[in-house]
Amino acid sequence: MAGLTYRDAGVDIEAGEQLVERIKPLAQSTRSEHVLGSLGGFAGLCSLPNDIEDPVLVSGTDGVGTKLKVAFELDRHDTIGIDLVAMCVNDIITTGARPLFFLDYFATAKLDVDQGEAVVKGIAQGCREAECALLGGETAELPGFYASGEYDLAGFVVGVVSRKHIIDGKAVRLGDHLVGIASSGLHSNGFSLARRALFDGDAPLSLQDPFGSGGTLGDTLLRPTKIYVRAARIALDHDAHAMCHITGGGLPENLPRVTPEGLGFAIDPSVWSPDPIFGLIQERGGVTDAEMRRTFNMGVGFTMVVDPNRSTGLVDALNANAERAFVMGEVIDREGVSFLA
Repeated sequence: MAGLTYRDAGVDIEAGEQLVERIKPLAQSTRSEHVLGSLGGFAGLCSLPNDIEDPVLVSGTDGVGTKLKVAFELDRHDTIGIDLVAMCVNDIITTGARPLFFLDYFATAKLDVDQGEAVVKGIAQGCREAECALLGGETAELPGFYASGEYDLAGFVVGVVSRKHIIDGKAVRLGDHLVGIASSGLHSNGFSLARRALFDGDAPLSLQDPFGSGGTLGDTLLRPTKIYVRAARIALDHDAHAMCHITGGGLPENLPRVTPEGLGFAIDPSVWSPDPIFGLIQERGGVTDAEMRRTFNMGVGFTMVVDPNRSTGLVDALNANAERAFVMGEVIDREGVSFLA
């Protein structure tokens, strides 16, 4: 009688090895001059750029949240990895950091090699957009821990910035302008509320329902989180005093993280138009304006604070690089975030 094997227990080592082989060329496509060695060892190695004086490492980690549920229902996994990279790198670039490398954690009940490869393809694409290397990661097969066909993702990024060029908000001054950059939709925040508003109740919508310009509601919800690495570099060229990634908590909870004590923001929401998906969620769920603003980015994915004499030039430079940027407010002598009527 044959003894029990790891595969009998639900873990397929051969499938894991097959996925690693498929991942290798994807990681290679993101490789930078600073990467040492190759994928498959116990650890990834990366040297520091030699053009940065007094380098400081900057790290961040995040996940994708319940946006994964939409990917599961549509069985589409090729863009969710972009979200993973974006949610991590958009955080660290607020300090002025240059992303260096990224690692991922992919966990599932039973490894589907095709599904896993699709996820990592998205991660590799996100890394190329963020100009950082996919240095390694971990694939975990956990039988009985996740529902069939589902998985979880986590990402980890490390960047570098010169100590004297760290952006920490201390330079923000009264009267500075707040420049916003349009988001690509919900990004990867608020999906628990969005899914409840759209798909629960007496007349639930379908992911296959037409929505937007020639697509479906599912297409809109799976639209990848925008990566702002190049935009942040432009902001640095315009002497940005602070930068802010608008994630969970929206504008009201994220902007105060980059302002000195005693200062806040007055925002004019009439200067930009949020994607229609936000209006649909609000209407279907009867969500208040305040709840929408503290849950979603409401059409603004990233902001920069600059001297008022630099804001027009920054907006023009961003728009010339395929962004949708606008001056959306200014720094005031009262803490918090105020929205003009």
